[in-house]
Amino acid sequence: MTAAHSSGEPPEHLRFARYVAALETVPEDEEAHLVTKVLRDTDTRMATSAVVRHLDRRAAALLTGERFVDWVRVMAGLTSEHPFLQLRLDDWARLRTVVLDQVWAAEELSTASDWLQRSIVNTTAVVPPEALRLLAARGRTRRVRAAARTRLSCVVTHDRGPGTNGAGPSVFE
Repeated sequence: MTAAHSSGEPPEHLRFARYVAALETVPEDEEAHLVTKVLRDTDTRMATSAVVRHLDRRAAALLTGERFVDWVRVMAGLTSEHPFLQLRLDDWARLRTVVLDQVWAAEELSTASDWLQRSIVNTTAVVPPEALRLLAARGRTRRVRAAARTRLSCVVTHDRGPGTNGAGPSVFE
């Protein structure tokens, strides 16, 4: 059992809160140093949790931007000894591939992690209808299949025809 701090919180909970707060406000040029420092904590599980929160927040912010690829490369180097963090970075890279409508394989999406499949159907970014159709039919969970069908019905409802890029005649015209 871990000794509790005077506040009643175990020390690892307090460190976790400090790490999360520091990672939320770290300047870009100090990010790598701080991630490395957090990952050196003796409580690997807690450190990994703090870093994955950071990776998720930063990756979401950078997802469609030019800096994403370089950032993932740096973070992958820093997390190379942490399989879960590597998997999460790989999933973010796959999500970016789908969102940017780059080349992706149906097998890759249908066998992707639950996290990635949920992220694809829940992202605020535009997702190609082909990816949504695939997940509606072959998503790993009922939750993913249902969310993909719901989102796909919204896409179909808002698409006003081929070649219009969704900007066809308005219902008000």
